Amino acid sequence: MNNFIENQNWRYATKKFDATKKVSTEDLETLKKAIQLSSSSYGLQLYKVFIIENPAIRAQLQPVSWGQSQIVEASHLFVFANVVDVQENHIDNYVQNIANTRGLALEDLKGYSDFMKSKIVSLPVEQKAVWTSKQTYLALGNLLNAAAELKIDVTPMEGFEPEKYNEILGLNKLGLNASLVATVGYRHEEDATQHYAKVRKPIEELFETI
Repeated sequence: MNNFIENQNWRYATKKFDATKKVSTEDLETLKKAIQLSSSSYGLQLYKVFIIENPAIRAQLQPVSWGQSQIVEASHLFVFANVVDVQENHIDNYVQNIANTRGLALEDLKGYSDFMKSKIVSLPVEQKAVWTSKQTYLALGNLLNAAAELKIDVTPMEGFEPEKYNEILGLNKLGLNASLVATVGYRHEEDATQHYAKVRKPIEELFETI
């Protein structure tokens, strides 16, 4: 646990990446596995993660990301895209996965399936979209933690235009919306931010036991 805390102190929102350094295939697979294993409501994982390597596409995305250099300089760009309008088929697919993974009969899961559908499908689309967008932040947390353990830098970003991302990446036709992005790679030695002391609220102010 001490190493975990040390690595959390090491990580920061990198402002300048070293474009010459690339995340290895092995480490990239570890990061993907960490995201896959993230917690999510009901276990539904109502999102998809796009890993953008193509320089031309990233060049298109930079202007609609407030011009931030990390978009094109980082080794990889992760785009977390949430399902906008959850329907019964999303739940059916998940329940089928449960049945396949655990060797269960679908009829044994009908009660759970019906319960999820009753709580989710009838909600207004806007409410469903907000809920599924929140799920992507849980996945981001696992990415941040796993990357810190590997001494890989990650900068989570909300400073971008989702509508433009949706247009450039063709997300609308997939029923998805760009919720948040994260640049992944290695800090540049010229990034002065890495030397700043980490600023956080004191423990006694942040927590209260009742």
